[in-house]
Amino acid sequence: MTTRSVTMPFPARIKTELQIDPVMLGLVLALLMGGFVILASASISISDNVTNNPFFYIQRQLLAAVIGAGAGFVCLFVPMQVWKSLGPVMLLLGLVLLMVVLIPGVGREVNGSTRWVRIGIMNLQVSEPARLCFILYLAGYLVRRNKSVREEFTGFLRPMVVLSVACVLLLAEPDFGATVVLLATALVMMFVAGARIRDFLVFFTVALLALAALAVASPYRMQRLTGFLDPWADPFNSGFQLTQSLIAIGRGEWFGVGLGDSVQKLFYLPEAHTDFVFAVYAEEFGLVGSLLLIALFLALLWRVFKLAMRAADAERFFEAYIAIGLGTWLGIQAFINIGVNMGLLPTKGLTLPLISYGRSSLIITMICIALLLRIHHELAVDAKPVNRKRGSKGGKS
Repeated sequence: MTTRSVTMPFPARIKTELQIDPVMLGLVLALLMGGFVILASASISISDNVTNNPFFYIQRQLLAAVIGAGAGFVCLFVPMQVWKSLGPVMLLLGLVLLMVVLIPGVGREVNGSTRWVRIGIMNLQVSEPARLCFILYLAGYLVRRNKSVREEFTGFLRPMVVLSVACVLLLAEPDFGATVVLLATALVMMFVAGARIRDFLVFFTVALLALAALAVASPYRMQRLTGFLDPWADPFNSGFQLTQSLIAIGRGEWFGVGLGDSVQKLFYLPEAHTDFVFAVYAEEFGLVGSLLLIALFLALLWRVFKLAMRAADAERFFEAYIAIGLGTWLGIQAFINIGVNMGLLPTKGLTLPLISYGRSSLIITMICIALLLRIHHELAVDAKPVNRKRGSKGGKS
């Protein structure tokens, strides 16, 4: 008599160890570590002059990196489905942040702009977390209302109205640069989601007219928008920052003057450790070093957008929109910062991600990287075949 014993298949336990993208992580660490070196060189003179501590700014940046790494580590273990369900909460949080900073006595004013709120040991620039909140909200909206976005103007208009309110609040601070980055990022996300070109044209025309009217109504904005066209016409007033930045870049020539040997950072170039850190870097490392830095940013963006395409191929569209939004944000901000330093764009007051001094920017950027690594992890886990124990056949008796 032949008997056969069959073991019922049970799903094997799926391994949940983190699947980290080593290329993306390596690029981020290269930019971050290089940023500490650049910042230490660019800030040493002003730190010593202002605080009698030559490492004051780099120490604060290192503390921000620790906070950002801790927050990012927590985000690595939060499923993307949780962020998707929190979309409306993220929207509300972003709007609240932008409104709170405008309350007299709450927002802190620096250089004529009220962009910061004191939280514990640091000032938080509210536009940074608010922008992340809006990207998370918009990604969820594009998944829920994708058909409406593709076929109806109202589907396109709803999130644009919400983001327009956010832009009005940003302009009230004022923070023109953050407004441009938020709008551009949102429009790219909408375009990728399949919004119609004519809807873009209508909204873009209205937005352009509004921004033009705002610039004309504010003489200082018009001066900033036109001053970069010929900074040498007024090199000691409106063109001072740009002329000093161009002098620094020109002194770098092919291979730079050497790490720590920049002259322009010695109280010639304003904001050498924040908005114009790239000019100091170009002076010390030259054209070759500048191209290497730009190549690192391009490689990181390529990796992020490749991640977005993988997510779209796996029909995880929320994750794809998140990756597109975060990649666009980082790319536009880096492009604007470098463009401002080179005189290609008017001054916007935006940091160079992972490089410039800016604790809020660094913390939020590291959280963004953690979200991207989480997307990679979930895609890697989903792509793994689930091994099932096969039934075993008994012998003859």
